[in-house]
Amino acid sequence: KALKKKMQREGIFREMKLRRHYEKPSERRAREAAEAVRRARKLERKRLEREGF
Repeated sequence: KALKKKMQREGIFREMKLRRHYEKPSERRAREAAEAVRRARKLERKRLEREGF
């Protein structure tokens, strides 16, 4: 149970899922860029919510 939680926190399951199939470098860059945009939007939403807008 503790091992599974630790692996989940470190993102090992997510990485295993991504590595099931080969990902071309261009696809990887596009995916990482999309994830960065998603992360930035989420942080912005949380910041606005915290400030009370």
